[in-house]
Amino acid sequence: MIHSLTSSTDSLYVTPKSWLQKLHIDGWLLLGLVLLLSTSLLTVFSASGGDWHTTQQHGFRILFALGLMLAVAQISPSNLALITPWAFLIGLLMLVAVLLFGDMGKGAQRWLDFGFVRFQPSELMKLALPMMVAWLFAYSDFPAPASRFIMGLVIVAVTASLIVVQPDLGTSILIAMSGLFVIFFAGLPWKIIIGALAALAVSMPIAWNFMHAYQKQRVLTFMNPESDPLGSGYHIIQSKIAIGSGGIDGKGFMGSTQAHLEFLPESTTDFIFSVFAEEFGLIGVAVLLSLYSFVLIRGLMIAYFAQNNFSRLVAGSFTMTLFIYITVNIGMVSGLLPVVGLPLPLVSYGGSSMVTLMISFGILMSIHTHKKMLTD
Repeated sequence: MIHSLTSSTDSLYVTPKSWLQKLHIDGWLLLGLVLLLSTSLLTVFSASGGDWHTTQQHGFRILFALGLMLAVAQISPSNLALITPWAFLIGLLMLVAVLLFGDMGKGAQRWLDFGFVRFQPSELMKLALPMMVAWLFAYSDFPAPASRFIMGLVIVAVTASLIVVQPDLGTSILIAMSGLFVIFFAGLPWKIIIGALAALAVSMPIAWNFMHAYQKQRVLTFMNPESDPLGSGYHIIQSKIAIGSGGIDGKGFMGSTQAHLEFLPESTTDFIFSVFAEEFGLIGVAVLLSLYSFVLIRGLMIAYFAQNNFSRLVAGSFTMTLFIYITVNIGMVSGLLPVVGLPLPLVSYGGSSMVTLMISFGILMSIHTHKKMLTD
């Protein structure tokens, strides 16, 4: 069905002339990413206390992720749609395998050990789930029939449930959000959305009874971190001190005393925004948020001008999920949201999250650069 839909309109299109489009690179998106990744290298160097080895490792991961992004961008959206159900099925089977044979680490069972590499299947589902839900709605009439919405919600619920029992509540919520964004963009009626939010609010007291002790502690710490300043509240208190001490223009590059004197935990990963805010102040934070806004707006433009439903839903979901990642991390380290152990996208030190994000940008570039122009 996918082939027939694309081939029937080929005669109306001409091949784009731009050399960037021939290489399937979106110049504006690449510019925003390079600026953010350069910021990441500088901040990781500072947060690690000038450790060249750590910075070089991060640099190699960035280059690998950039190469992967450009490779994925060469795959057309129609071919991505063809492999989507298989990628989702493989991801789902791997999540089941994690529960049966998964590798333990830090009190959670989230990885599969293949001997030469440990792989976290939930990273695959960050891409596969929204694409699967988009595939479900791709060739349906709008508004889609109720059966499609029910199938989409079942897919999201099953996937999130397999991840939340690992346990990994933060990742399960974010992955569920990526699928729900697709369902929302597909035309879910507002009365159902309002009803679902009301049901969620009512069920919160029941959900509390099923949460793990450490998850309850995170919520209680979020509400009153000063109740245990040397224990569960230590991280967030030190983070807020770092952000506040940055002032308007910051202490300057390599000037983060909270990180260098080792008051601030996880300074190169989850709490790297606090280091950046302490060194570059409010002005630096405004610049960083502007770079994020630039990338988000470009992603939304690609979604708006996409030429089929699958591309539009995938691009919209990826962009809005990135927005949620940024909001949750900054809200978390600022004390506005509970700590959920989420890195700052494209800035924090780390490999798996960086690779997943760059693959999603490769898909965005594919959606934009494989688009063909009408002859008249």
